[in-house]
Amino acid sequence: MSEQGMSVLGLISGTSHDGIDAAVVDFEQRGSQLHATVVAADSQQYEPELRQAIIALLPPNQTTIDAVTMADTRIGQAFALVAADMQRRFDGIDLVVSHGQTVFHWVEGQTARGTLQLGQPAWIAEATGLTVVSDIRARDIAAGGQGAPLASTIDALVGGSRPGVTGLLNLGGIANVTVVGEQVRAWDTGPANALVDAVVLDRGLHASGYDDGGAIAASGTVDQVLLQRMFAHEYFGLAAPKSTGKEVFNLDFVEGALDGLSVSDADLVATLTELSAQTVADAVRGEGLAELFASGGGVHNAAFMARLEQLLPDVRIASSSELGLEPDSKEAVLMALLGWLTAHGHAGSVASATGAARASVLGSITPGVHPLSLSAGPAPTSLVIQGAADA
Repeated sequence: MSEQGMSVLGLISGTSHDGIDAAVVDFEQRGSQLHATVVAADSQQYEPELRQAIIALLPPNQTTIDAVTMADTRIGQAFALVAADMQRRFDGIDLVVSHGQTVFHWVEGQTARGTLQLGQPAWIAEATGLTVVSDIRARDIAAGGQGAPLASTIDALVGGSRPGVTGLLNLGGIANVTVVGEQVRAWDTGPANALVDAVVLDRGLHASGYDDGGAIAASGTVDQVLLQRMFAHEYFGLAAPKSTGKEVFNLDFVEGALDGLSVSDADLVATLTELSAQTVADAVRGEGLAELFASGGGVHNAAFMARLEQLLPDVRIASSSELGLEPDSKEAVLMALLGWLTAHGHAGSVASATGAARASVLGSITPGVHPLSLSAGPAPTSLVIQGAADA
């Protein structure tokens, strides 16, 4: 680690629980501006057996403490393998940040009570010798926040210099949006890919386990009765800030809404896609957005993106790559940023976005072989991101 910069490896498995995303990011602070060079981004799929073990833990399934313990170890070992591989390929990594795998996000009404991410960080520290920041969300919840969407931190830094009101949308299992205007606000709008993925996997509609490109949705017709049943869920009527997860939007949610209805597979996927698009559009329609930058796996669903453009004709919808954030690596880059902030003693949450009483320094630290030695500096107010080829 040089006096001027710091190289951070960000690791995360999102709510689609299909694998581990990784990004090596070199940070250099220049006054109040933080410059980030994304040296590399990669994604490694979970072994099928481990992915099935993770799915078995997730609501509405019941589990046992021994299954949780074994998954915590096995996920930690999987993250450690990715971290060690990235360390071999890219010299000079100073810090690892691991989000782990979310298996439960405990929310009662609009109050987040707790969150659980598995993936024991000691395995990463042992494999790499590096200090590891983990358990990223819990501190914000302890401060009265939702613990989500933490994407609001990077969104505020990259979107704050845009003219007008800017929206940033992430489409993982759950959709979340950040609105950057006079104040930064963020919340989970509801399901993005979670319900479609659950149905495709359960019914064996595609070998990938998801609606590749939105082809299944495009072949179906929206069932309005089913759609209105799903719209009636209380979550969609809650005011922001709010957060949700697969504890709510899972296969049981779909089966409950289907009660007594005969809907074909294609029509079901089309209806679930419509639910996701409409709930995103409803969430941002009154925000006065000039632009909406999308990221996450959902950007590859052509049916969803086309429908979102139809629902928001006055908003320019574009890829987050225009901001330097590649859609498939944004969350891993976010983890690297949060680790940099924590290592320098800066808050990693945006209180106005998560609903917390105060912004907090995030995470727990598992020490590496050598302690980090950092020079103090002001908290950055903006972030400039470039790929390694642009450096």
